[in-house]
Amino acid sequence: MLHALVIKNFAIIEDLRIEFGPGLSVLTGETGAGKSIIIQAVNLLLGSRASADLVRTGKDNAELEAVFDIAPDSHAARLMADQDMDIEEGLIIRRVVSAEGKSKIYINARQTTLDFLKQVTENLAGVSSQHAHQGLLKEDQHLDILDEFAQTLDLRKDVAALYRQILPLKKEIAGLKAGKEKAEKELELLQFQVNEIETANIQPGEDEELVQKRDQLQNAGQIFEAVNGAVHDLYDREGSVLDQISGLSARFGRFCGTHEKLGALARRLDEISYELQDLVSEFRSFAAGIDLDPQSLDQVDQRLDQIARLKRKYGGSLDTIFEQYRNMAQTVADIQGIDGRIEQLEQEQKGLVVQIRQKAKALSMRRQKEGLALARQAKAELGVLEMGRASFEVDFSTDPCDDPSELVTEDKEKIFITGMDRVRFLLSPNPGETPKPLAKIASGGELSRIVLALKAVLCRGQSFETLIFDEVDAGIGGATSDKVGLKLKELGRVQQVICITHLAQIARYGNHQFRITKEVSDGRTATRITPLNCQEERIKELARMIGGSRITDATLVHARELLDTAQES
Repeated sequence: MLHALVIKNFAIIEDLRIEFGPGLSVLTGETGAGKSIIIQAVNLLLGSRASADLVRTGKDNAELEAVFDIAPDSHAARLMADQDMDIEEGLIIRRVVSAEGKSKIYINARQTTLDFLKQVTENLAGVSSQHAHQGLLKEDQHLDILDEFAQTLDLRKDVAALYRQILPLKKEIAGLKAGKEKAEKELELLQFQVNEIETANIQPGEDEELVQKRDQLQNAGQIFEAVNGAVHDLYDREGSVLDQISGLSARFGRFCGTHEKLGALARRLDEISYELQDLVSEFRSFAAGIDLDPQSLDQVDQRLDQIARLKRKYGGSLDTIFEQYRNMAQTVADIQGIDGRIEQLEQEQKGLVVQIRQKAKALSMRRQKEGLALARQAKAELGVLEMGRASFEVDFSTDPCDDPSELVTEDKEKIFITGMDRVRFLLSPNPGETPKPLAKIASGGELSRIVLALKAVLCRGQSFETLIFDEVDAGIGGATSDKVGLKLKELGRVQQVICITHLAQIARYGNHQFRITKEVSDGRTATRITPLNCQEERIKELARMIGGSRITDATLVHARELLDTAQES
Protein backbone atom coordinates (compact mmCIF):
# COMPACT_ATOMS: atom_id res chain seq x y z
CA MET A 1 0.00 0.00 0.00
CA LEU A 2 1.19 3.53 -0.82
CA HIS A 3 1.42 5.19 2.58
CA ALA A 4 2.89 8.60 1.70
CA LEU A 5 3.96 10.66 -1.30
CA VAL A 6 6.32 13.64 -1.11
CA ILE A 7 6.88 15.93 -4.11
CA LYS A 8 9.28 18.91 -4.17
CA ASN A 9 10.11 21.32 -7.02
CA PHE A 10 8.36 19.14 -9.56
CA ALA A 11 6.63 21.02 -12.42
CA ILE A 12 4.28 23.48 -10.68
CA ILE A 13 4.43 21.62 -7.36
CA GLU A 14 6.75 23.34 -4.89
CA ASP A 15 6.35 21.20 -1.76
CA LEU A 16 3.63 18.62 -1.35
CA ARG A 17 3.03 15.72 1.03
CA ILE A 18 0.09 13.34 0.79
CA GLU A 19 -0.65 10.54 3.24
CA PHE A 20 -2.93 7.89 1.81
CA GLY A 21 -5.03 5.35 3.66
CA PRO A 22 -6.66 2.07 2.71
CA GLY A 23 -9.78 1.89 0.56
CA LEU A 24 -10.67 4.44 -2.13
CA SER A 25 -8.91 7.83 -2.09
CA VAL A 26 -10.17 10.47 -4.53
CA LEU A 27 -8.24 13.52 -5.69
CA THR A 28 -10.39 16.36 -6.91
CA GLY A 29 -9.81 19.92 -8.03
CA GLU A 30 -10.10 22.32 -10.93
CA THR A 31 -8.56 21.55 -14.30
CA GLY A 32 -4.88 22.55 -14.40
CA ALA A 33 -4.41 22.43 -10.64
CA GLY A 34 -1.80 19.67 -10.98
CA LYS A 35 -3.71 16.44 -10.36
CA SER A 36 -2.17 14.61 -13.30
CA ILE A 37 1.29 15.86 -12.28
CA ILE A 38 0.89 13.80 -9.12
CA ILE A 39 0.29 10.71 -11.25
CA GLN A 40 3.37 11.62 -13.29
CA ALA A 41 5.41 11.75 -10.08
CA VAL A 42 4.13 8.32 -9.04
CA ASN A 43 5.11 6.93 -12.45
CA LEU A 44 8.66 8.24 -11.98
CA LEU A 45 8.87 6.60 -8.57
CA LEU A 46 7.71 3.35 -10.16
CA GLY A 47 10.49 3.49 -12.76
CA SER A 48 9.52 5.67 -15.74
CA ARG A 49 12.16 7.80 -17.47
CA ALA A 50 12.94 11.28 -16.13
CA SER A 51 13.62 14.48 -18.08
CA ALA A 52 14.94 17.93 -17.20
CA ASP A 53 11.68 19.74 -18.07
CA LEU A 54 10.05 18.18 -15.02
CA VAL A 55 12.16 20.29 -12.65
CA ARG A 56 10.42 23.41 -11.37
CA THR A 57 11.69 26.55 -13.09
CA GLY A 58 14.55 28.16 -11.19
CA LYS A 59 15.31 25.07 -9.09
CA ASP A 60 18.35 22.80 -9.31
CA ASN A 61 16.58 19.55 -8.52
CA ALA A 62 13.19 17.93 -8.22
CA GLU A 63 12.81 15.46 -5.36
CA LEU A 64 10.20 12.71 -5.15
CA GLU A 65 9.62 10.19 -2.40
CA ALA A 66 7.13 7.38 -1.87
CA VAL A 67 6.68 5.26 1.23
CA PHE A 68 5.09 1.84 0.71
CA ASP A 69 3.98 -0.62 3.36
CA ILE A 70 5.09 -4.04 2.11
CA ALA A 71 4.60 -7.57 3.45
CA PRO A 72 7.75 -9.47 4.51
CA ASP A 73 7.01 -12.22 1.97
CA SER A 74 6.23 -9.84 -0.92
CA HIS A 75 8.13 -9.75 -4.22
CA ALA A 76 9.65 -6.37 -3.33
CA ALA A 77 10.73 -7.55 0.13
CA ARG A 78 12.47 -10.62 -1.31
CA LEU A 79 14.40 -8.53 -3.84
CA MET A 80 15.43 -6.06 -1.16
CA ALA A 81 16.53 -8.87 1.17
CA ASP A 82 18.73 -10.22 -1.61
CA GLN A 83 20.49 -6.83 -1.61
CA ASP A 84 20.78 -6.78 2.20
CA MET A 85 18.34 -3.86 2.46
CA ASP A 86 16.51 -3.29 5.74
CA ILE A 87 12.73 -3.66 5.25
CA GLU A 88 11.59 -3.06 8.83
CA GLU A 89 10.44 0.46 7.97
CA GLY A 90 8.86 -0.64 4.72
CA LEU A 91 9.94 0.50 1.26
CA ILE A 92 11.10 4.10 0.83
CA ILE A 93 11.79 5.14 -2.77
CA ARG A 94 13.47 8.49 -3.36
CA ARG A 95 14.29 9.98 -6.72
CA VAL A 96 16.25 13.18 -7.44
CA VAL A 97 16.10 14.70 -10.93
CA SER A 98 18.52 17.50 -11.77
CA ALA A 99 17.86 20.47 -14.04
CA GLU A 100 20.32 18.85 -16.47
CA GLY A 101 18.11 15.77 -16.71
CA LYS A 102 20.29 13.48 -14.61
CA SER A 103 18.52 11.21 -12.17
CA LYS A 104 19.55 9.47 -8.95
CA ILE A 105 17.48 6.70 -7.38
CA TYR A 106 17.54 5.59 -3.75
CA ILE A 107 15.79 2.67 -2.09
CA ASN A 108 15.82 2.80 1.69
CA ALA A 109 18.63 5.39 1.53
CA ARG A 110 20.84 3.23 -0.72
CA GLN A 111 21.54 4.41 -4.26
CA THR A 112 20.44 1.94 -6.91
CA THR A 113 19.66 1.55 -10.61
CA LEU A 114 16.56 2.17 -12.70
CA ASP A 115 16.40 -1.52 -13.61
CA PHE A 116 16.39 -2.58 -9.96
CA LEU A 117 13.73 0.04 -9.17
CA LYS A 118 11.51 -1.41 -11.91
CA GLN A 119 11.98 -4.91 -10.49
CA VAL A 120 11.11 -3.83 -6.95
CA THR A 121 8.01 -1.86 -7.99
CA GLU A 122 6.79 -4.42 -10.52
CA ASN A 123 3.79 -5.50 -8.42
CA LEU A 124 3.43 -2.50 -6.11
CA ALA A 125 1.03 -0.34 -8.07
CA GLY A 126 -0.82 -0.32 -11.35
CA VAL A 127 -1.41 3.09 -12.95
CA SER A 128 -4.26 3.49 -15.40
CA SER A 129 -4.16 6.87 -17.11
CA GLN A 130 -5.69 8.39 -20.24
CA HIS A 131 -2.61 7.11 -22.05
CA ALA A 132 -3.41 3.60 -20.79
CA HIS A 133 -6.95 3.97 -22.15
CA GLN A 134 -5.59 4.78 -25.59
CA GLY A 135 -3.09 1.96 -25.21
CA LEU A 136 -6.01 -0.43 -24.97
CA LEU A 137 -6.66 0.34 -28.64
CA LYS A 138 -3.28 -1.19 -29.52
CA GLU A 139 -3.83 -4.85 -30.16
CA ASP A 140 -0.25 -5.79 -29.22
CA GLN A 141 -1.21 -5.01 -25.60
CA HIS A 142 -4.18 -7.38 -25.59
CA LEU A 143 -1.98 -10.47 -25.38
CA ASP A 144 -0.21 -9.00 -22.33
CA ILE A 145 -3.55 -8.36 -20.63
CA LEU A 146 -4.77 -11.90 -21.36
CA ASP A 147 -1.54 -13.47 -20.05
CA GLU A 148 -1.80 -11.37 -16.90
CA PHE A 149 -5.36 -12.58 -16.37
CA ALA A 150 -4.59 -16.20 -17.29
CA GLN A 151 -1.46 -16.23 -15.10
CA THR A 152 0.47 -17.68 -18.03
CA LEU A 153 3.42 -15.28 -17.79
CA ASP A 154 5.75 -18.02 -16.51
CA LEU A 155 4.83 -20.32 -19.39
CA ARG A 156 5.25 -17.41 -21.79
CA LYS A 157 8.73 -16.77 -20.33
CA ASP A 158 9.58 -20.44 -20.98
CA VAL A 159 8.59 -20.01 -24.63
CA ALA A 160 10.61 -16.80 -24.86
CA ALA A 161 13.68 -18.49 -23.34
CA LEU A 162 13.51 -21.35 -25.86
CA TYR A 163 12.94 -18.87 -28.69
CA ARG A 164 16.08 -16.96 -27.69
CA GLN A 165 18.04 -20.22 -27.73
CA ILE A 166 16.73 -21.30 -31.12
CA LEU A 167 17.11 -17.98 -32.93
CA PRO A 168 20.94 -17.80 -32.81
CA LEU A 169 21.14 -21.51 -33.75
CA LYS A 170 19.03 -20.88 -36.84
CA LYS A 171 21.19 -17.90 -37.79
CA GLU A 172 24.41 -19.86 -37.32
CA ILE A 173 23.12 -22.82 -39.35
CA ALA A 174 21.94 -20.53 -42.14
CA GLY A 175 25.27 -18.72 -42.09
CA LEU A 176 27.24 -21.98 -42.27
CA LYS A 177 25.13 -23.28 -45.16
CA ALA A 178 25.36 -20.00 -47.04
CA GLY A 179 29.14 -19.84 -46.62
CA LYS A 180 29.77 -23.54 -47.24
CA GLU A 181 30.01 -23.34 -51.07
CA LYS A 182 32.38 -20.38 -50.96
CA ALA A 183 34.44 -22.01 -48.23
CA GLU A 184 34.79 -25.22 -50.21
CA LYS A 185 36.08 -23.24 -53.19
CA GLU A 186 38.70 -21.68 -50.94
CA LEU A 187 39.61 -25.05 -49.45
CA GLU A 188 41.69 -26.26 -52.41
CA LEU A 189 43.89 -23.16 -52.37
CA LEU A 190 44.24 -23.24 -48.59
CA GLN A 191 45.22 -26.91 -48.64
CA PHE A 192 47.86 -26.18 -51.30
CA GLN A 193 49.28 -23.33 -49.23
CA VAL A 194 49.31 -25.39 -46.02
CA ASN A 195 51.00 -28.25 -47.86
CA GLU A 196 53.53 -25.86 -49.39
CA ILE A 197 54.62 -24.65 -45.95
CA GLU A 198 54.55 -28.14 -44.46
CA THR A 199 56.67 -29.52 -47.32
CA ALA A 200 59.21 -26.74 -46.88
CA ASN A 201 59.65 -27.96 -43.28
CA ILE A 202 61.20 -24.68 -42.17
CA GLN A 203 62.68 -24.66 -38.70
CA PRO A 204 62.72 -21.64 -36.36
CA GLY A 205 65.87 -19.55 -36.95
CA GLU A 206 66.82 -21.58 -40.02
CA ASP A 207 67.22 -18.54 -42.27
CA GLU A 208 69.82 -16.98 -39.97
CA GLU A 209 71.73 -20.27 -39.72
CA LEU A 210 71.74 -20.61 -43.53
CA VAL A 211 73.08 -17.10 -44.04
CA GLN A 212 75.92 -17.87 -41.66
CA LYS A 213 76.64 -21.19 -43.43
CA ARG A 214 76.60 -19.49 -46.83
CA ASP A 215 79.20 -16.98 -45.66
CA GLN A 216 81.40 -19.88 -44.46
CA LEU A 217 81.09 -21.79 -47.76
CA GLN A 218 81.87 -18.70 -49.83
CA ASN A 219 85.20 -18.35 -47.92
CA ALA A 220 85.95 -22.08 -47.60
CA GLY A 221 88.97 -22.10 -49.95
CA GLN A 222 90.67 -19.17 -48.28
CA ILE A 223 89.98 -20.63 -44.85
CA PHE A 224 91.43 -24.02 -45.92
CA GLU A 225 94.61 -22.40 -47.21
CA ALA A 226 95.01 -20.32 -44.04
CA VAL A 227 94.58 -23.36 -41.79
CA ASN A 228 96.99 -25.54 -43.81
CA GLY A 229 99.52 -22.68 -43.81
CA ALA A 230 99.30 -22.50 -40.05
CA VAL A 231 99.94 -26.28 -39.74
CA HIS A 232 102.88 -26.01 -42.11
CA ASP A 233 104.48 -23.13 -40.19
CA LEU A 234 103.82 -24.63 -36.79
CA TYR A 235 104.83 -28.22 -37.49
CA ASP A 236 105.50 -29.48 -41.06
CA ARG A 237 108.31 -27.33 -42.45
CA GLU A 238 111.93 -27.65 -41.47
CA GLY A 239 112.71 -25.24 -38.69
CA SER A 240 109.03 -25.00 -37.73
CA VAL A 241 107.85 -23.15 -34.68
CA LEU A 242 107.68 -26.42 -32.72
CA ASP A 243 111.24 -27.35 -33.77
CA GLN A 244 112.53 -23.99 -32.58
CA ILE A 245 110.70 -24.21 -29.24
CA SER A 246 111.95 -27.77 -28.72
CA GLY A 247 115.52 -26.60 -29.39
CA LEU A 248 115.17 -23.75 -26.91
CA SER A 249 113.77 -26.11 -24.31
CA ALA A 250 116.70 -28.46 -24.73
CA ARG A 251 119.23 -25.59 -24.57
CA PHE A 252 118.02 -24.37 -21.21
CA GLY A 253 117.04 -27.75 -19.80
CA ARG A 254 120.63 -28.69 -19.00
CA PHE A 255 120.85 -25.83 -16.52
CA CYS A 256 117.79 -26.92 -14.54
CA GLY A 257 119.84 -28.52 -11.81
CA THR A 258 121.98 -25.46 -11.14
CA HIS A 259 119.63 -22.61 -11.94
CA GLU A 260 116.10 -22.90 -10.57
CA LYS A 261 114.82 -19.89 -12.53
CA LEU A 262 116.09 -21.23 -15.88
CA GLY A 263 114.54 -24.62 -15.04
CA ALA A 264 111.13 -22.99 -14.59
CA LEU A 265 111.48 -21.16 -17.93
CA ALA A 266 112.48 -24.40 -19.67
CA ARG A 267 109.36 -26.13 -18.28
CA ARG A 268 107.19 -23.31 -19.61
CA LEU A 269 108.73 -23.84 -23.07
CA ASP A 270 107.75 -27.52 -22.82
CA GLU A 271 104.16 -26.51 -21.95
CA ILE A 272 104.05 -24.19 -24.98
CA SER A 273 105.31 -27.03 -27.15
CA TYR A 274 102.51 -29.33 -25.92
CA GLU A 275 99.87 -26.58 -26.46
CA LEU A 276 101.16 -25.97 -30.01
CA GLN A 277 101.01 -29.69 -30.78
CA ASP A 278 97.36 -29.72 -29.58
CA LEU A 279 96.66 -26.61 -31.66
CA VAL A 280 98.12 -28.26 -34.76
CA SER A 281 95.88 -31.29 -34.15
CA GLU A 282 92.76 -29.06 -33.96
CA PHE A 283 93.78 -27.14 -37.10
CA ARG A 284 94.10 -30.43 -38.98
CA SER A 285 90.72 -31.61 -37.68
CA PHE A 286 89.08 -28.30 -38.66
CA ALA A 287 90.65 -28.46 -42.16
CA ALA A 288 89.33 -31.97 -42.63
CA GLY A 289 85.81 -30.73 -41.89
CA ILE A 290 85.82 -27.82 -44.36
CA ASP A 291 83.27 -28.38 -47.13
CA LEU A 292 84.96 -27.49 -50.42
CA ASP A 293 82.19 -29.02 -52.59
CA PRO A 294 80.64 -26.25 -54.81
CA GLN A 295 77.28 -28.11 -54.69
CA SER A 296 76.94 -27.42 -50.97
CA LEU A 297 76.94 -23.69 -51.59
CA ASP A 298 74.36 -24.17 -54.35
CA GLN A 299 72.14 -26.15 -52.00
CA VAL A 300 72.31 -23.44 -49.33
CA ASP A 301 71.53 -20.74 -51.91
CA GLN A 302 68.56 -22.74 -53.19
CA ARG A 303 67.23 -23.21 -49.65
CA LEU A 304 67.57 -19.49 -48.92
CA ASP A 305 65.78 -18.71 -52.19
CA GLN A 306 62.94 -21.08 -51.18
CA ILE A 307 62.59 -19.39 -47.79
CA ALA A 308 62.73 -15.95 -49.40
CA ARG A 309 59.85 -16.88 -51.76
CA LEU A 310 57.75 -18.09 -48.82
CA LYS A 311 58.53 -14.86 -46.95
CA ARG A 312 57.37 -12.79 -49.91
CA LYS A 313 54.20 -14.88 -50.18
CA TYR A 314 53.23 -15.24 -46.53
CA GLY A 315 55.03 -12.43 -44.72
CA GLY A 316 58.40 -10.83 -44.09
CA SER A 317 59.66 -13.23 -41.45
CA LEU A 318 59.61 -16.88 -40.41
CA ASP A 319 57.33 -15.97 -37.47
CA THR A 320 54.78 -14.52 -39.91
CA ILE A 321 54.97 -17.64 -42.07
CA PHE A 322 54.36 -19.85 -39.03
CA GLU A 323 51.40 -17.66 -37.95
CA GLN A 324 49.89 -17.77 -41.45
CA TYR A 325 50.33 -21.53 -41.44
CA ARG A 326 48.50 -21.93 -38.13
CA ASN A 327 45.64 -19.71 -39.30
CA MET A 328 45.27 -21.46 -42.65
CA ALA A 329 45.48 -24.90 -41.06
CA GLN A 330 42.74 -23.92 -38.59
CA THR A 331 40.59 -22.58 -41.44
CA VAL A 332 41.05 -25.84 -43.35
CA ALA A 333 39.99 -27.76 -40.24
CA ASP A 334 36.96 -25.47 -39.78
CA ILE A 335 35.87 -25.87 -43.40
CA GLN A 336 36.31 -29.62 -43.24
CA GLY A 337 34.22 -29.60 -40.04
CA ILE A 338 31.32 -27.51 -41.43
CA ASP A 339 29.11 -30.51 -42.18
CA GLY A 340 29.72 -31.92 -38.75
CA ARG A 341 29.03 -28.55 -37.12
CA ILE A 342 25.81 -28.12 -39.11
CA GLU A 343 24.66 -31.60 -38.10
CA GLN A 344 25.47 -30.89 -34.45
CA LEU A 345 23.59 -27.56 -34.47
CA GLU A 346 20.60 -29.05 -36.29
CA GLN A 347 20.34 -31.82 -33.71
CA GLU A 348 20.48 -29.25 -30.93
CA GLN A 349 17.88 -27.11 -32.69
CA LYS A 350 15.65 -30.09 -33.31
CA GLY A 351 15.46 -30.85 -29.58
CA LEU A 352 14.66 -27.22 -28.74
CA VAL A 353 12.00 -27.02 -31.47
CA VAL A 354 10.23 -30.03 -29.98
CA GLN A 355 10.22 -28.28 -26.62
CA ILE A 356 9.00 -24.90 -27.89
CA ARG A 357 6.23 -26.51 -29.92
CA GLN A 358 5.00 -28.30 -26.80
CA LYS A 359 5.25 -25.13 -24.69
CA ALA A 360 3.63 -22.92 -27.33
CA LYS A 361 0.76 -25.38 -27.77
CA ALA A 362 0.20 -25.65 -24.03
CA LEU A 363 0.33 -21.85 -23.72
CA SER A 364 -2.20 -21.43 -26.54
CA MET A 365 -4.61 -23.93 -24.98
CA ARG A 366 -4.41 -22.16 -21.60
CA ARG A 367 -4.95 -18.80 -23.27
CA GLN A 368 -8.00 -19.94 -25.19
CA LYS A 369 -9.56 -21.45 -22.09
CA GLU A 370 -8.85 -18.35 -20.00
CA GLY A 371 -9.85 -16.09 -22.89
CA LEU A 372 -13.42 -17.38 -22.57
CA ALA A 373 -13.34 -16.69 -18.84
CA LEU A 374 -11.95 -13.19 -19.39
CA ALA A 375 -14.66 -12.38 -21.92
CA ARG A 376 -17.38 -13.71 -19.61
CA GLN A 377 -16.14 -11.78 -16.57
CA ALA A 378 -15.48 -8.59 -18.57
CA LYS A 379 -19.00 -8.73 -19.96
CA ALA A 380 -20.39 -9.06 -16.43
CA GLU A 381 -18.35 -6.06 -15.26
CA LEU A 382 -19.45 -4.01 -18.27
CA GLY A 383 -23.03 -4.81 -17.33
CA VAL A 384 -22.45 -3.25 -13.92
CA LEU A 385 -21.02 -0.19 -15.69
CA GLU A 386 -24.15 0.44 -17.80
CA MET A 387 -22.90 -1.55 -20.81
CA GLY A 388 -25.03 -4.63 -20.20
CA ARG A 389 -26.05 -4.93 -23.87
CA ALA A 390 -22.44 -5.00 -25.03
CA SER A 391 -20.67 -8.15 -26.17
CA PHE A 392 -16.97 -8.55 -25.39
CA GLU A 393 -14.88 -11.23 -27.07
CA VAL A 394 -11.27 -12.39 -27.04
CA ASP A 395 -10.36 -13.27 -30.64
CA PHE A 396 -7.53 -15.70 -31.44
CA SER A 397 -5.62 -16.16 -34.69
CA THR A 398 -2.32 -17.59 -35.91
CA ASP A 399 0.03 -16.87 -38.83
CA PRO A 400 0.19 -19.78 -41.33
CA CYS A 401 3.73 -20.17 -42.63
CA ASP A 402 5.31 -22.60 -45.13
CA ASP A 403 8.77 -21.04 -45.02
CA PRO A 404 11.16 -23.79 -43.82
CA SER A 405 13.53 -21.17 -42.43
CA GLU A 406 10.88 -19.92 -39.98
CA LEU A 407 10.06 -21.38 -36.57
CA VAL A 408 6.64 -23.03 -36.88
CA THR A 409 4.38 -25.51 -35.12
CA GLU A 410 3.67 -28.98 -36.51
CA ASP A 411 0.61 -27.41 -38.16
CA LYS A 412 2.78 -24.79 -39.92
CA GLU A 413 1.74 -21.92 -37.64
CA LYS A 414 4.46 -19.37 -36.96
CA ILE A 415 5.90 -19.23 -33.44
CA PHE A 416 6.90 -15.83 -32.07
CA ILE A 417 8.79 -14.96 -28.90
CA THR A 418 5.37 -14.62 -27.22
CA GLY A 419 4.04 -17.94 -28.54
CA MET A 420 1.87 -18.85 -31.51
CA ASP A 421 -1.18 -16.68 -30.76
CA ARG A 422 -2.30 -13.30 -31.98
CA VAL A 423 -4.95 -11.90 -29.65
CA ARG A 424 -7.31 -8.95 -29.96
CA PHE A 425 -10.29 -7.73 -27.98
CA LEU A 426 -13.53 -7.25 -29.91
CA LEU A 427 -16.58 -5.27 -28.81
CA SER A 428 -20.16 -5.12 -29.96
CA PRO A 429 -21.96 -2.29 -28.10
CA ASN A 430 -25.38 -3.49 -29.14
CA PRO A 431 -27.00 -6.90 -29.76
CA GLY A 432 -26.99 -8.07 -33.37
CA GLU A 433 -23.87 -6.14 -34.32
CA THR A 434 -20.73 -7.98 -35.35
CA PRO A 435 -17.98 -7.55 -32.76
CA LYS A 436 -15.24 -5.25 -34.05
CA PRO A 437 -11.80 -4.14 -32.84
CA LEU A 438 -11.93 -1.57 -30.04
CA ALA A 439 -10.15 1.05 -32.15
CA LYS A 440 -12.97 0.97 -34.69
CA ILE A 441 -15.91 1.09 -32.35
CA ALA A 442 -15.20 2.21 -28.78
CA SER A 443 -15.92 5.81 -27.74
CA GLY A 444 -13.97 7.63 -25.02
CA GLY A 445 -16.58 6.77 -22.40
CA GLU A 446 -16.71 3.16 -23.48
CA LEU A 447 -12.93 2.91 -23.34
CA SER A 448 -12.91 4.22 -19.78
CA ARG A 449 -15.43 1.63 -18.72
CA ILE A 450 -13.66 -1.20 -20.57
CA VAL A 451 -10.41 -0.28 -18.81
CA LEU A 452 -12.17 -0.26 -15.44
CA ALA A 453 -13.94 -3.54 -16.20
CA LEU A 454 -10.66 -5.21 -17.16
CA LYS A 455 -8.96 -3.81 -14.06
CA ALA A 456 -11.76 -5.18 -11.93
CA VAL A 457 -11.32 -8.60 -13.53
CA LEU A 458 -7.53 -8.57 -13.43
CA CYS A 459 -7.22 -7.42 -9.83
CA ARG A 460 -8.82 -10.67 -8.69
CA GLY A 461 -5.76 -12.59 -9.70
CA GLN A 462 -2.94 -10.06 -9.53
CA SER A 463 -0.77 -8.96 -6.64
CA PHE A 464 -1.07 -5.18 -7.07
CA GLU A 465 -1.78 -3.66 -3.68
CA THR A 466 -2.50 -0.22 -5.15
CA LEU A 467 -4.52 0.73 -8.23
CA ILE A 468 -4.29 4.30 -9.50
CA PHE A 469 -6.81 5.72 -11.98
CA ASP A 470 -6.47 8.99 -13.87
CA GLU A 471 -9.20 10.20 -16.21
CA VAL A 472 -11.35 7.12 -15.50
CA ASP A 473 -14.39 9.40 -15.87
CA ALA A 474 -13.50 10.52 -19.43
CA GLY A 475 -16.59 10.59 -21.63
CA ILE A 476 -19.10 9.43 -19.02
CA GLY A 477 -21.72 11.04 -16.81
CA GLY A 478 -25.08 10.51 -15.12
CA ALA A 479 -25.95 7.00 -14.04
CA THR A 480 -22.82 5.58 -15.68
CA SER A 481 -20.53 7.71 -13.52
CA ASP A 482 -22.44 6.51 -10.47
CA LYS A 483 -21.82 2.89 -11.48
CA VAL A 484 -18.13 3.64 -12.05
CA GLY A 485 -17.92 5.18 -8.57
CA LEU A 486 -19.54 2.12 -7.02
CA LYS A 487 -17.12 -0.16 -8.87
CA LEU A 488 -14.13 1.85 -7.62
CA LYS A 489 -15.46 1.64 -4.07
CA GLU A 490 -15.92 -2.10 -4.50
CA LEU A 491 -12.29 -2.43 -5.64
CA GLY A 492 -11.25 -0.34 -2.65
CA ARG A 493 -12.64 -2.96 -0.29
CA VAL A 494 -9.95 -5.47 -1.34
CA GLN A 495 -7.06 -3.17 -2.19
CA GLN A 496 -5.97 0.44 -2.09
CA VAL A 497 -7.43 2.55 -4.94
CA ILE A 498 -6.43 6.12 -5.77
CA CYS A 499 -8.53 7.96 -8.31
CA ILE A 500 -8.41 11.42 -9.90
CA THR A 501 -11.86 12.52 -10.95
CA HIS A 502 -13.84 15.57 -12.03
CA LEU A 503 -17.22 14.04 -11.23
CA ALA A 504 -18.99 14.38 -7.90
CA GLN A 505 -20.90 11.17 -8.60
CA ILE A 506 -17.56 9.31 -8.42
CA ALA A 507 -15.83 11.40 -5.75
CA ARG A 508 -18.64 10.84 -3.26
CA TYR A 509 -17.72 7.15 -2.96
CA GLY A 510 -14.21 7.87 -1.67
CA ASN A 511 -13.19 6.74 1.79
CA HIS A 512 -10.75 9.67 1.71
CA GLN A 513 -10.84 12.85 -0.36
CA PHE A 514 -8.14 15.44 -1.17
CA ARG A 515 -8.75 18.82 -2.77
CA ILE A 516 -5.98 20.01 -5.10
CA THR A 517 -5.76 23.72 -5.84
CA LYS A 518 -3.47 26.05 -7.73
CA GLU A 519 -2.28 29.24 -6.03
CA VAL A 520 -0.21 32.18 -7.28
CA SER A 521 2.20 33.82 -4.81
CA ASP A 522 4.92 36.35 -5.66
CA GLY A 523 4.35 35.69 -9.34
CA ARG A 524 4.89 31.92 -8.99
CA THR A 525 2.26 29.22 -9.41
CA ALA A 526 2.18 26.37 -6.92
CA THR A 527 -0.05 23.36 -6.32
CA ARG A 528 -1.54 22.80 -2.88
CA ILE A 529 -3.31 19.75 -1.51
CA THR A 530 -5.79 19.70 1.35
CA PRO A 531 -7.16 16.53 2.95
CA LEU A 532 -10.90 16.90 3.46
CA ASN A 533 -11.24 15.26 6.83
CA CYS A 534 -14.70 16.40 7.84
CA GLN A 535 -18.13 15.96 6.29
CA GLU A 536 -18.72 19.66 5.65
CA GLU A 537 -15.45 20.11 3.77
CA ARG A 538 -16.33 17.24 1.48
CA ILE A 539 -19.84 18.58 0.91
CA LYS A 540 -18.44 21.96 -0.15
CA GLU A 541 -15.99 20.33 -2.56
CA LEU A 542 -18.71 18.12 -4.04
CA ALA A 543 -20.93 21.20 -4.41
CA ARG A 544 -18.12 22.98 -6.27
CA MET A 545 -17.77 19.97 -8.57
CA ILE A 546 -21.51 20.04 -9.25
CA GLY A 547 -22.07 23.76 -9.71
CA GLY A 548 -18.66 25.24 -10.39
CA SER A 549 -17.36 28.33 -8.59
CA ARG A 550 -20.91 29.48 -7.63
CA ILE A 551 -22.05 27.29 -4.73
CA THR A 552 -25.74 27.60 -3.88
CA ASP A 553 -27.96 26.12 -1.23
CA ALA A 554 -29.34 23.78 -3.86
CA THR A 555 -25.90 22.47 -4.82
CA LEU A 556 -24.99 22.04 -1.15
CA VAL A 557 -28.19 20.05 -0.55
CA HIS A 558 -27.50 17.93 -3.61
CA ALA A 559 -23.91 17.38 -2.51
CA ARG A 560 -25.04 16.32 0.97
CA GLU A 561 -27.50 13.84 -0.53
CA LEU A 562 -24.80 12.41 -2.78
CA LEU A 563 -22.40 11.93 0.10
CA ASP A 564 -25.02 10.50 2.46
CA THR A 565 -26.28 7.91 -0.04
CA ALA A 566 -22.70 6.96 -0.98
CA GLN A 567 -21.78 6.33 2.64
CA GLU A 568 -24.82 4.13 3.04
CA SER A 569 -23.89 1.99 0.02
